[in-house]
Amino acid sequence: MHPEESMKYREALKETKKRFEQEGISDADVDAWYLLEYILQNKIDKGVNRTWYLMHCEEEMESSVLEDYRKLAGKRMAHIPLQHLTGEQEFFGFSFYVNEHVLIPRQDTEILVEEALKKARDEMHVLDMCTGSGCILLSIMKNKAGITGVGADISSEALEVAKENACRLRTPAQFVQSNLFESVNGSFDMIVSNPPYIATADIGQLMPEVREHEPRLALDGMEDGLYYYKRIISQSPAYLKDGGYLLFETGYDQGAAVSKLLEEAGFEAVSVVQDLAGLDRVVMGTWRQSK
Repeated sequence: MHPEESMKYREALKETKKRFEQEGISDADVDAWYLLEYILQNKIDKGVNRTWYLMHCEEEMESSVLEDYRKLAGKRMAHIPLQHLTGEQEFFGFSFYVNEHVLIPRQDTEILVEEALKKARDEMHVLDMCTGSGCILLSIMKNKAGITGVGADISSEALEVAKENACRLRTPAQFVQSNLFESVNGSFDMIVSNPPYIATADIGQLMPEVREHEPRLALDGMEDGLYYYKRIISQSPAYLKDGGYLLFETGYDQGAAVSKLLEEAGFEAVSVVQDLAGLDRVVMGTWRQSK
């Protein structure tokens, strides 16, 4: 970019949206705006929002601001996720720090939190298996006072992200590096999990933002996508209190298969919760020690 080049805010936003559309970026207008807002909040004023933009959109951008905006836009055009560029994602009403070491929290996963909260009661001890960013456990703890929680993940890098989010949300969760239950101690009233559940053969069909930039370790559910459900279901009874709950997020077509696994393992009251599109999203069951 030449030093003398200038552009109005409105023009820069329009240019970026067009470039995103040409590169096949979904939600091109939304992403163009969020990147502009992020740049302006960091370069000009933390209070920048749509109202500020509408009042200033015909003004000339400072060359350094335009340059930074175009640099970030170039990274987004390379299909680096928006959230990796801004370092945050909203989930269940909270802002979570994210990077390339964790799955980006998704709205679908909020259903798992909602179902967990329906069963939550004071003094419950909750385990979040494959915790990643910690968004599930921390959202549960923020919305239900008196709950204690542990998040487990095999990735030390993911756990650093989860710990940062616990600090940001001032929530005293504990985190442990563990290959599933290997280093987990104690018993729990509830185990929640959003495990890797994409069949290995299907990963190549995912959007480039996901397959190239999100951790494969958090995506790959092995041959049939059910590998981690089988392992967690088989091991969880040793860590669940009598009457304890096991809740999973599942893929859109995995509800019946995961339900069958729970029932075969002796879980009771097994049920499937669907999302607003009518797709399987959460499967849960209750464990009884005495039958």
